[in-house]
This record gives sequence, C-alpha cells and structure tokens, in this order.
Amino acid sequence: MKKHFTFLAGCLIAMAPKVSGGPSDTARYAAEAARVTIVRDKWGIPHIYGKTDADVVFGLMYEECSYDFARVEKNYLEVMGRQAEAYGPAYLTNDLELQLIEDTADAIRDYHNAPPWLVRLLDAFADGVNYYLYKHPACKPAVLKHFEPWFPLMFTDGSVSATSTGGIHPEEVRNFYARAPSVAAAAPAGEPAETGSNGFAIAPGRTADGHALLYINPHVPFYFRLEVHLVSEEGLNAYGAVTWGQFFVYQGFNEHCGWMHTSSYADVADLYKETVRRDAAGWQYLYDGAWKRMRTKTLRIGCKDSATQVVTAFYTGHGPVMGERDGKWLSLKENNRSMKALMEAWLTTKAATFAQYKKTMELRSNTTNNTVYADDFGNIAYWHGNFMPKRDPKLDWSLPVDGTTTATEWQGLEEGIHVFNPASGWIQNCNSTPFAVSGASSPRREDYPAYMAPDGQNFRSVNAIRLLQNAYNLTLDSLIAKGYNHYLAAFEVLLPSLFKAYEEAPDTALQAPIALLRNWDRFASDTSVATTLAVEWGTLMQRKAPRVATTEQYTHALAMIQGEVDNTSAADRAGFLLDVVHRLDSSFGTWRVPWGNLNRYQRLTGKIRETYDDNKPSFPVGWASSAFGSLPSFASTYQHTQKRYGFSGNSFIAAVEFGPRIKARTIVTGGESSNPASPHFTDQAQGYIQGKFKDVYFYKEDVLAHAERTYHPGD
Repeated sequence: MKKHFTFLAGCLIAMAPKVSGGPSDTARYAAEAARVTIVRDKWGIPHIYGKTDADVVFGLMYEECSYDFARVEKNYLEVMGRQAEAYGPAYLTNDLELQLIEDTADAIRDYHNAPPWLVRLLDAFADGVNYYLYKHPACKPAVLKHFEPWFPLMFTDGSVSATSTGGIHPEEVRNFYARAPSVAAAAPAGEPAETGSNGFAIAPGRTADGHALLYINPHVPFYFRLEVHLVSEEGLNAYGAVTWGQFFVYQGFNEHCGWMHTSSYADVADLYKETVRRDAAGWQYLYDGAWKRMRTKTLRIGCKDSATQVVTAFYTGHGPVMGERDGKWLSLKENNRSMKALMEAWLTTKAATFAQYKKTMELRSNTTNNTVYADDFGNIAYWHGNFMPKRDPKLDWSLPVDGTTTATEWQGLEEGIHVFNPASGWIQNCNSTPFAVSGASSPRREDYPAYMAPDGQNFRSVNAIRLLQNAYNLTLDSLIAKGYNHYLAAFEVLLPSLFKAYEEAPDTALQAPIALLRNWDRFASDTSVATTLAVEWGTLMQRKAPRVATTEQYTHALAMIQGEVDNTSAADRAGFLLDVVHRLDSSFGTWRVPWGNLNRYQRLTGKIRETYDDNKPSFPVGWASSAFGSLPSFASTYQHTQKRYGFSGNSFIAAVEFGPRIKARTIVTGGESSNPASPHFTDQAQGYIQGKFKDVYFYKEDVLAHAERTYHPGD
C-alpha cells in the first residue's frame, strides 16, 4: 500500500494571515473599547463591564491577551492542528489527529449560519484579540497574526480533555498514515494525563444558613484558566474561570446559580471496524452489502524548521479513518465541535433558574463534561455527560464495533443520567461513577445502558463520600476544609501489601521506615516523613499497574490500585521501598525527608513550559497527587532536579453560597498574572497551599472599594 505522507521541500504551507489594523478596523476597535470598562481588583482580577454581551466579550478577549497571549494562541493552534508550525515536529502527530477530526471549513460554515446574537459575540471575540495585537506591535504571534470570528467554533468545549477520540492511540494514527509497521491488535488506549476535578453541591438542609453551597475544584495543568468577572446590561453577570482563548465562563457562577464541570467518561465517540478494498479508482468500504467510495481530503501540516507534510486523509460514512487493528481500518464517529456546543456553553452562564439551565442543557451538545449545579432556590443537581447518542445496549461500545452494517449506527440522542435534589442532600463527582454521586440516593446502574456511564470509582470519590455523608451545618469555610482534605485513601489498599512483604522477609534497612509507615495516619503533611516514603514508594508501584485495553478501564482506580498489588511480588514491594530509602539518602544525606522539603511549588518565568531550579525560592506543599486519593491535587515530579515540583492539579477553586446575596471565596494557582514582575504573580501562592481562600468581589460597590486600576481596553 502506498504511503499517505508526502514530504515537500521548502517552506511550510499555512493559511495566509489577513492584515488587520486598517482605518475601518481601528475606528471600530476604538468605538468598542470605549463601551467597555475594566476594573482590576486588589488581586489583579478583571471585572469587565459593558452595555452589551458583545462589548464584554471584546473586553474579555483583550484582557486575556494582555495577561497571556501565548496561551490564547497555543489553544487555537492545538484545535486547528497547527502546533507543529510553532513548536516543531514533536507536535506533528497531534496536529494530524486534530486535522482529521476537526475541519476549519465546518467552523466557517457555522459562522455564516449562526444566529445574529452569536455572530455579534464571535465578531467581538475577533475584534478584541486583533485590537490587542494592533495596540501591542511588540507582541509577536508564533503563527496566528490575525484572529477570525469563526475561530471559537473550532474550540467549543472548555475542558482540558476536550477531544473525544473513541480510544484511538496517537501511535495508531501516526503508524497508519506513515504506514509504519502496524501496532498490535490490542493496542492500549494509553494512560490519560493526570487531570481530573472535584465538584460538590450541598442542599440547604445540610448548611448552617439554609442556603445551597457549591464547591468548584478542577484539576488541570497549572495556569490553564483565568479568573474573571463578566457583567453586561443584557443579563450577563458571570464570575469564574475562562479557558484561555474562550469567551464564556467555563466553571463558575452568576447571581442565581453555579456550575462545576468534571471530565466525563460517558461514551460519546465510537470507533468502527471497516472492511476495505482498493480498485483502480481508489479505496472503498463495505456497508450493508455494498461497496461505497471513500472520501479523501488533502491535509497540509506545517512544521517549524521542517518540510510541510501533505497527507491524504480517508473518510467513511462514520468519519475519519484514524488507524488500523487486525487488518481492519478504524473510522471515528464523534461530535467534538459544534455551534450548539458553543451556544450551550454561553447560554448556561446566563440562566437565572434551574428550569432555564436545564432547558439550555437540552441542546445536548457538550461532549466531555459532567455538571454539578446549585442555585439560590436551594436546588442541587447533577448531569452525567450531556451529548449522549442512543445505541444498541447489547454491544460493547468501549471497543471498536462492526462498521459494515446499519445495526451499529447511532439512533439519535437520548437523555443521560440526571440527579435532581437527592434525598441525601449532597452531590459529589470526582470524575467517578454516577452510581455513587449522592450516596443511597444515587441512580442505579441497572437502569442505564453501560455506555452511558462506564466510569469507575476512584479514591477521591471514596474520600468525598466519607466526608459528606455525615456533614451538617456546613459553611463556606467548612466546605473548603473538606475540599482540602489530605487523606490518601489509596494507601489503605497499598500499604498492607508492603507490611506483609516485610513480615515475610524482614530487612533491617527497612525496619525504621516500616515502623514509620505503620504509625502514619495516611494524611499527607509537609512535615511528614511517612508521606514522603509512601508517595515515593507508591509512585514506583504505579509501574506495575495493569495494562488496559480502553480508557474506560483506566477510570476504575480501585481496581487499578489492587492490580498494582496483584502484579507485584513481595520482593518487588520491599525492593521499591529500599530503592526509595537509598535514593533519598543519596540525595539528602538521610531518608528522613519531610514531604514539604521534597514537594515544592515554584513559579519562575510564567511561560507555558515553566523551568525549575532547586537553588531558587519555592514553597513547601503538604498535599499530594489525586492519584492516591487526595481531594486537593498537587501532581509533582522531578524536573531534572533534586526536589519534586508541581505542574498540575488544583487550579481555579471556588466555594459559593447562594443566599439573598452571593457569598463566594476563590483561589488560583500562585496568582492571576503570568508576568514575573507583577505583584499578582505569586500573591495567592500561600493561600493556595494552605487552603485560605480570598473573598470574591461580586457586587459593583465591593469591586470599586477594592479597585487597583480602572481603564478601557487599549488605555
């Protein structure tokens, strides 16, 4: 079979940038800027006021770029499959995968068919970014020198895991289109990046003041979102976190309700096994007994300092061909970007009642998120996923299905799993099964098809249930304290296997470490040596995690941890601890290293790829990765350093009380600014580490009383 990659000499081929900044553009920008007022409060958070929603979007995009244009551009390069143009050949496979799945022509068509209110927002988006670039000629975009109003229609989901691929592995995409030797038939889905989220909703009957509470705690790469406040005279009054480059509050609240999204593993994208053949005219695929012609498309993938790659992409009626297993081509059916998804993301932020929020959710276009909800009427609710194709429940949709028959086609959309005002009075979701979302009031697994909720249980969820099931008289402070609970429940399973291994073959070198671990309460602490031993040992144990065939299997964290125990011998388990003791002793002169001496928060440059230095200031952090059950997550690793430095986990966090007036507290990783010279670069670091949140200034009088600067975009 001939190769589908062709390498061209010469410069990369890219979309020609449109020149901006002409007289008509600049006059329009100036008029838009004059209608927007931005007040940055004492923490550097922008409160953006405008007459219309579009005015606010213009101001927001200008602000996002002024805080960190590089992150705005990077997110659009990713969704357009153009990262290699800026960052080099390491991103070629990612770009190929995204270009196969998402087509800019679809986004352009959606823009021209969008309702007028959405067109106004999209135009304001582009104007806000382009005005920033016009006013800041020193800002040199890596690739995108002009932003078009259709760009957000390529980026309609604010999630960190916003592209559903049906379980295809990037290696399979690369191997198929480069025609390298095919990967094994049972290619693993790969381990997802360590991301996750916790969302809690508390009914009035369990709170001290009789008001519903909401806890928003996404776990994402640090600095993934910006904290903002958006206010217009058209009913917009949303506060929370925006993903760089987007114009809606992804996780947050307005004066009536709040929403927290956790990444969902509800099955919303499927791989189809295609039977194919080639004739003189090209490739065909078999469908209902007849051979159909495959559609092809030429993709051009530019690459920094390298030749553009021209790819002939193949498409069946199900979607793009993504790879091959067992001689069957695999095509992908998905709904990763849509105009309805962007509409849903925006309209939910303006909902004033549960009925309005639910009505917007009935657009059923959000493909990657669960939603935890609370409002000022005392309602709490949960949706497991949103976009949910109806399928034959007798089939295993976690694996590729037969693509040759109509019997495996989607049968429209159906309502997913939904919980409203559970009798238990609380809701928790930690990227976990909905069948434990509200204790005894949770939905029953047997009432739903498996593809609706293949998600497993994890130790964060186990810990959250323990904390919430007997919780009463909750306040913002006590809810934050529960959200910052450091208990590492995974070691309830892991440590007994280590103790047994030691008892079977005692080693004097391990006597003291084992004694310390036996007496440990399993709460992570910056002063705890046992935490250091446990986390370092547990990290080595993760190497023995069972291989999985699907992403869904990976979500069953309790089974995965038990699998680590089952896959290790007693000698392995004891040997891993001995390795930890020796390495600590070699690096620090003693194995008795408190966790906070090893586990550090450091922010030096504010760049997307942060650098770390043991010789420069850093802060001790007493919590650990969510992989071991910690509710607050601080994923850290060695960065060619002696100490571990955090890179992912808790980001924007909020606790909200929905009374007659909104009361809320928030914290972000380090600080609002990406500029090391700003006073807001690390001014929230200690509060972030200690769980001491700042008050939110939601009402105009409070914003003005704590104003640091007031201005119009471009001032």
